[in-house]
Amino acid sequence: MKINRLLPLWGLLGAAWLLPACHQQYSTEKLERIEVAALEPAPDEASAPADPKSSDSLSSTRENYAVIHENPFLAAERNPLSTFAIDVDRASYTNVRRFLTQDRQLPPPDAVRLEELVNYFPYRYPQPQSGPASLNAEVAACPWNPAHQLVLVGVQGKQVAVENLPPANLVFLIDVSGSMSDPQKLPLLQESLRLLVRESLRPQDYVSIVVYAGAAGVVLPPTSGAEPATILRALDALEAGGSTAGGEGLRLAYQLARQHQRPGGNNRIILATDGDFNVGEQSDADMERLITRERESGVFLSVLGFGAGNLQDSKMELLADKGNGNYAYIDQLSEARRVLVQQFGGTLFTLAKDVKIQVEFNPALVREYRLLGYENRLLAAEDFNDDRKDAGELGAGQQVTALYEVVPVAAPATGSTTIDPLKYQTNSPHPAATSSTELLTVKLRYQEPAGSASKLLTLPVRNVRLDESIVQASDNLRWAAAVAQFGLLLRRSRYVGTATWASTAALARTSESSDTDGSRTEFRELVQEATALSRATSAR
Repeated sequence: MKINRLLPLWGLLGAAWLLPACHQQYSTEKLERIEVAALEPAPDEASAPADPKSSDSLSSTRENYAVIHENPFLAAERNPLSTFAIDVDRASYTNVRRFLTQDRQLPPPDAVRLEELVNYFPYRYPQPQSGPASLNAEVAACPWNPAHQLVLVGVQGKQVAVENLPPANLVFLIDVSGSMSDPQKLPLLQESLRLLVRESLRPQDYVSIVVYAGAAGVVLPPTSGAEPATILRALDALEAGGSTAGGEGLRLAYQLARQHQRPGGNNRIILATDGDFNVGEQSDADMERLITRERESGVFLSVLGFGAGNLQDSKMELLADKGNGNYAYIDQLSEARRVLVQQFGGTLFTLAKDVKIQVEFNPALVREYRLLGYENRLLAAEDFNDDRKDAGELGAGQQVTALYEVVPVAAPATGSTTIDPLKYQTNSPHPAATSSTELLTVKLRYQEPAGSASKLLTLPVRNVRLDESIVQASDNLRWAAAVAQFGLLLRRSRYVGTATWASTAALARTSESSDTDGSRTEFRELVQEATALSRATSAR
């Protein structure tokens, strides 16, 4: 089956219409035609995941993960709006990979953030014709519950050639405390930053280096990318030892970044650490307030996590979030190349800030819905139009993908509704909803990096056929569904439905996209690793 994509729409506020007899995809931009392959049948396999206690390896470590309370199904009539800040972090995927391939064990459920797994991979979204982003949507049957629909929402940031990116003022804030002596920590960190210096820095970019252990200090003043040897010598001289004065290091890094701030440029601190801030004058709350205050000056903070055993995942994710930056976990040198070289623009150059998505569901067609992931990015409905509310950042060329599991009105309720019927409101949908053919409307709001009144993109999704199988979906939706299903199994989710490791592997095998970086091949291998580990754990 061929999928006819839409003709170009002038401006970013266009709508999308159903193309008869074709699978439905929606976009604010022109989309090309895609061939769709049939789904291979999944071999029989028990869908019950392993006992959560069997892979709990954190009891003998100091690793820390924030507790995730999965988003429930919400009734569209009572909760028609779903609002969240975008998230382009991918740290959870690489950390999951570390558990499966290096530690040879299933990850703890709270280490698995579905949105970060899904967003690790590139998708084929159209480039925006104007403005910083295009907005896209697609609908098909949910593979782990065919009575439900799976809705994909995709955002594509505008690609910007490296030579056209603004000059950078980068401050490397490097943890050289004793906990960083492991080969997968400071030595890997040094190799990672060497890649950035050798392959990404331009003469107009400047780098400074601040280190912290028992005390903090400047080991390299601002140095041009035209002097890579000087920067590399400073990196090579670093050694691990001492305690961790993280708060003092942050203050010094911000002071240095402000002193050499480039107007209109990319002013950013890159914090590289295992996250173990255990000594210093400032509490975690003090550091959060510092980062929140400093981002208003235009100095953003990105975080690179390294190592295992005392990985403070939740703290590093929070600091990057507060600092208007990204959080990446570097488990191997190839991941450093991906983050700091191949995705240099997206990782270090902000295209739009405070980016929020709001989806309005039509209760005449939607009984319930559930957002997969983004649990720590949820916003109140009124936050969407509040330009004072902090949200996520979109880098040059970056993509954002979100998935909703939707229960049509004709499908049985999930049984998750726990409140009594409302006494003072009618149970009948609004007449406009009853007559509308729109399943939902997707809205995106963003601000310019330097701050401005927010701008709005809108995409209605209408005339949806509810009998479209996942086999007729685009490669984008089939792949995202496979990765999300993988995450549900790893999380031992109560919403896993009929998903099995075998059906996940079968769905992943249907991908037709080119695998230039090997990430999709690697994912299929991770599914096999998780399958074997789950069987071994269940057999104990």
